[in-house]
Amino acid sequence: MATYWNTAATIDTRPRSRLLLCALVLIPLSVSARDLSQDEALALTEQGHIVPLQVFVNDALQRFPGRLLEAELELDDGRYIYEIEVVTRTRRVMELEYDAVTGDLLDVEEDD
Repeated sequence: MATYWNTAATIDTRPRSRLLLCALVLIPLSVSARDLSQDEALALTEQGHIVPLQVFVNDALQRFPGRLLEAELELDDGRYIYEIEVVTRTRRVMELEYDAVTGDLLDVEEDD
């Protein structure tokens, strides 16, 4: 009669699970965006690295007439992104994302 050993119970999977846990914790840190201060934004604009904010505000309000709610500049994966929020005349809140260097409109979403 043959004897079988249960080897699955003797394998230590803790190092693998620790590595997975570390990866899951560190991944969000590497893809998060950083908000830039007004001073940083002004310096980047004056140095000609990014397009002035007013250009994007004008474009957003032309697309969605209303009022400016908020504008922020982020550094996201090495890319400068303006996030502009406007409230339309019909009380819809729209968020527009622009590439601050090229001026390209990247995304438009309606906030709930």
